[in-house]
Amino acid sequence: MAEVRLQRVLAQAGLASRRACEELITAGRVRVNGRTVRELGTKVDPKQDRVDVDGKRIVAESFVYLMFHKPRGVVSTLSDPEGRPTVREYLKGIDARVFPIGRLDFATSGVLLVTNDGAFANGLMHPRKAVPKTYVLKVDGIMSEKHLDLWRKGIKLEDGMTLPAKVTLLRVEGDKTWIELTIIEGRNQQIRRMGEALGFRVMRLARIAFAGVTHEGVAPGKIRPLTREELLSLRKEFGVPRKVLVEATQVSVERAARRPAPRATARTAKPTARRRSRNS
Repeated sequence: MAEVRLQRVLAQAGLASRRACEELITAGRVRVNGRTVRELGTKVDPKQDRVDVDGKRIVAESFVYLMFHKPRGVVSTLSDPEGRPTVREYLKGIDARVFPIGRLDFATSGVLLVTNDGAFANGLMHPRKAVPKTYVLKVDGIMSEKHLDLWRKGIKLEDGMTLPAKVTLLRVEGDKTWIELTIIEGRNQQIRRMGEALGFRVMRLARIAFAGVTHEGVAPGKIRPLTREELLSLRKEFGVPRKVLVEATQVSVERAARRPAPRATARTAKPTARRRSRNS
């Protein structure tokens, strides 16, 4: 096998995204054939060279591509210093070291893709890919077409104008409005800030699709593998994954699905503004 960049080897081993693997290298946590390597341009032969991270030899894993229906009240990271429930608790049955692609707010439910393919994750998170993310949201107040047109044209926030969004009015119930919104950005708390900028507090937010992948038929807290058709569509639209080889990950997914959902704790009841995550 030809030599490849060290960070790619680490990402393909399922350690983390390519960027996070670069941080492992620069931090001096990676050794190649017993020698600590800090240079990001280092190339290795995965079949010939021994690569260790924190003293443990890595072994390349088969790529896994999953859709997780994240419930509300769960942090979309693998660890949380405040001790709140994390997605790790739902992914324990997966026979691979997977990680989420991007993040969803603590109080936001919906589609969260999970993988051990760093290149796949980076491809879908790169701003130039303009990956669509579709949400259903409930706002406090009655929105008219003129308000929706502002969302479609772009809203001025403290960090600049948002890109045009696709917006559809779903229904109005009393003094509350439900809309469907598709954006191609991932700014911090973007949707909530867009609502606040127009005087409409976002009361409920759920992501129903990411890059065309939906959670249809999958209950909150459950997982399913991406289909071959979905992977082929993603490669056609966004260039990833580079190869579509759907292997037998169904068993591990079913094992994870059979695990009881983690119990909510008192800490999950009332998320605060400072606890919110990115990309929601």
